[in-house]
Amino acid sequence: MQRQTHPASHRPLIYRQTIWTRLTHWIWAISLFFLLLTGLQIFNARPDLYLGQQSGFGFDNTVLSIRAVDSDSGPKGVTTIFGHDFDTTGFLGYSGGRARGFPAWATIPSGQDLATGRVVHFFFAWMLAGTLLVWLVAAILSGHLRRDIIPGGKDFRNLGRDIRDHARLRLHHTGRYNTLQKLSYFGVLIIGLPLMIATGLAMSPGMNAAIPFITDIFGGRQTARTIHFAVMLALVAFFVIHILMVLAAGPINELRSIVTGWYRTDPDEQSKGDKS
Repeated sequence: MQRQTHPASHRPLIYRQTIWTRLTHWIWAISLFFLLLTGLQIFNARPDLYLGQQSGFGFDNTVLSIRAVDSDSGPKGVTTIFGHDFDTTGFLGYSGGRARGFPAWATIPSGQDLATGRVVHFFFAWMLAGTLLVWLVAAILSGHLRRDIIPGGKDFRNLGRDIRDHARLRLHHTGRYNTLQKLSYFGVLIIGLPLMIATGLAMSPGMNAAIPFITDIFGGRQTARTIHFAVMLALVAFFVIHILMVLAAGPINELRSIVTGWYRTDPDEQSKGDKS
């Protein structure tokens, strides 16, 4: 691991995160936590994914299926992905001594309660959508979107070097987002979250009645549900990588930045940033 270190007193503090960035960050974190666990609660009511508009025994369009089956040794969990079966006993299909898509510890509420799960899920879904809209307006007006989120030509030219630096954990403390940060935040904020919201609307019977063409955009209600689930998995992967990078870069400095806005930089890296 090659990380440059400097005494804290020689590392200048800069104001890196605005109040809008910090507020929306924590609202998103809370919202996504409840959306994930209530979403798995809703998924457990029908732990299968399909492509197209319809599903059922008369269609051969299953992408994913989680179920419990009987075996010589007793019930076991089986997960089928594109026709390939995997034994997932104890986690998916059969856990806690009962047939269940995702285990009780991974859902809100922990018991099978679809009605409560839907109410909580929809509340935080609208909170997420509203906060994303506020952030987008603030980011455009402040220049944060153009400066820190949308990658430019220089960012793509630096992509190879940035990948090598991250692979070696050679992390630079500057006042600017690096190329991989810009690409990941762009993917989450400009592609991932809007796609989650749009596919969620496509699955809503009320929205289907108000704007029926929304399901056609995604190739059917079942396809929208599958995309919704896939984006959820991508967001979970982003969260895991995000936490690991915070720990590698210095959790105290990173947390200070997202709580107070102030970020401590390396002097040599800051001078490079000022010249660029």
